[in-house]
Amino acid sequence: MSIKNEKKAKAGFSERIKKVKSKIRKFWARYEIKMVMAAGLVLISIISFEAGALKGQNWRQEPLIIEKIAESSMLKTADLQNNTAKSSGSASENLNTSVAGASDVAKKDCAFVGSKNSNKYHSPDCSYAKRIKPENIVCFSNGEDAKNKGYVPAGCCVGKK
Repeated sequence: MSIKNEKKAKAGFSERIKKVKSKIRKFWARYEIKMVMAAGLVLISIISFEAGALKGQNWRQEPLIIEKIAESSMLKTADLQNNTAKSSGSASENLNTSVAGASDVAKKDCAFVGSKNSNKYHSPDCSYAKRIKPENIVCFSNGEDAKNKGYVPAGCCVGKK
């Protein structure tokens, strides 16, 4: 390569560098405020995130565990309510508490079980009958008794038989 070509190459390279620097200066002059604002927003976001993460390490809470109450403890509670209601002397309170507290006993004594909130009756061992709240249980001695009171047989248990 000749010396002239090398000087031209260096001059062309320095011209390109000057053009790029000029473009960067123009860009920075035009968008300086927006660039500083964006950088500030990013920095504030990072600092806030880290502060929250550090605070979260200090505030550790035990997980909430929900357990199903055993039926035997529910029956003990119902018996306790029955005893309390019997000692109060009010007949209506005794009736309401005994119905609310002894759902399994009421279902076993009934040929069919219905709900106050529905027009269907079920056999006592039906899964839907077991979902009826104790205070809403209606007891029937037979199917005719249920039909006379406006109830219809449920298709899941009574209708299949």
